[in-house]
Amino acid sequence: MEPYYNLLKLALRSLLAAAVRLRDATFKFFTAVADTLFSLYFASCSMLPCTVDLDADSSSAATTVHFWIPGHRKSTRPALVLIHGFGANSRWQFYYQVRHLSKHFNLYVPDLLFFGRSYSENPDRSIEFQAGCVAAGLRKLGLERYSVVGLSYGGYVAYRMAEVDVAAVEKVVIISSGIHYTEEQKEEQMRRIGGEGIRDLLLPKKPGDVRKMIKLALYKSRRYNLAPDFVLQGFIKGISNNHKKEKLELVDHLMKKANAKPARITQETLLIWGNKDYVFPMNLAYQLQRHLGSKARVAIVKEAGHAVNMDAPDEVNRLIISFILG
Repeated sequence: MEPYYNLLKLALRSLLAAAVRLRDATFKFFTAVADTLFSLYFASCSMLPCTVDLDADSSSAATTVHFWIPGHRKSTRPALVLIHGFGANSRWQFYYQVRHLSKHFNLYVPDLLFFGRSYSENPDRSIEFQAGCVAAGLRKLGLERYSVVGLSYGGYVAYRMAEVDVAAVEKVVIISSGIHYTEEQKEEQMRRIGGEGIRDLLLPKKPGDVRKMIKLALYKSRRYNLAPDFVLQGFIKGISNNHKKEKLELVDHLMKKANAKPARITQETLLIWGNKDYVFPMNLAYQLQRHLGSKARVAIVKEAGHAVNMDAPDEVNRLIISFILG
């Protein structure tokens, strides 16, 4: 009987392993379908995918930045760059912006390093390196002057680009980004969210983590929380876990970064915040405005959270268009 028992155990283990592989394949399939639909939507907005190799002519570590760029650049339209935050890639985060904004601007939408198809062998995980790579990619695409919109983590990147490349960056829009806050405010934020919990929120391990992230980021989160667990697990397997090690290093670098006052950028700057932002409370918007002085103004969007571009997309789009074209 023992040989049969061992054979049965082996068969059950094989079936279980096959079931796990099938489950993981199903998760990834649903995410791949969603990713493809987002790509088709961007293409329907006359946007084209483009990958820029930044190190083709050097012996340095390979770095490639993926962009969505205008299919037909119009000389009558100014250039606008949208820089996403943590979470998914640019297509998922700027779904509500791309169609409307592409009617008014030559739109450039990069994936930051280790998101989407952007990648680097360079060990540098700093905001400065992210900003330098986006700026270098734009130069390779022939863009000399542009305005920039940065969302959350992308706000840090946009701010750094404006600081370093004054000649290229015309106007700046910062959305829900804690660029200027004190060490005490940072510690309070850590207590509120929960120290190590920040890693689980930004890089969720299970569906419950995704739901918590959605609830924290979106004031109007109910419709997103209706997603079943297998869809959320697909997001984790297919999107969040890509280059997870490098993304964790990005988070750690940002959290350990000393909170010295940022440089004062000289461009006209619009700070867009939701009045229900529980990640970076709106007092941080006014704090940054005071730091920047007369060239900065704050626009508070009511009944909107941290992901204000998703909670109130029409209002955010209107604010961006009015500010950049004004």
